[in-house]
Amino acid sequence: MGRERNTVLVVEDDSSMRLLCRVNLELEGFHVLEAPTLDDARRELSSGTVDFVILDVHIGPDSGYDLIDTIRSQYPAPIALITGSSEITDQDRARVDAVLPKPFELNELFSMLEALLSPAGRDRGRG
Repeated sequence: MGRERNTVLVVEDDSSMRLLCRVNLELEGFHVLEAPTLDDARRELSSGTVDFVILDVHIGPDSGYDLIDTIRSQYPAPIALITGSSEITDQDRARVDAVLPKPFELNELFSMLEALLSPAGRDRGRG
């Protein structure tokens, strides 16, 4: 994809989904951080090196929605929600930059990242 090495944080409690994202994103040139819990995600975000967040709606007993406001208020990273359910409302969609339903094709993931890490996409993530 020919880009600077962007850092993607994958917040997902399912280890196989994190592995799938990490391996394929690394093959595309991304640096990938993994967080199986919201506390781990907050720790990774505090490093200040995250360019993009892939956030599962359900993180064990927690809700990924609980992290959105923190990201929006403290970090300029675009957010993509991934979910296996169809319970995402229009109001929820308005809080993030993209929604990717599970299961998703890898090309859908890559296209979404390309769009949101472009200059126009970066501006949306800073909102």
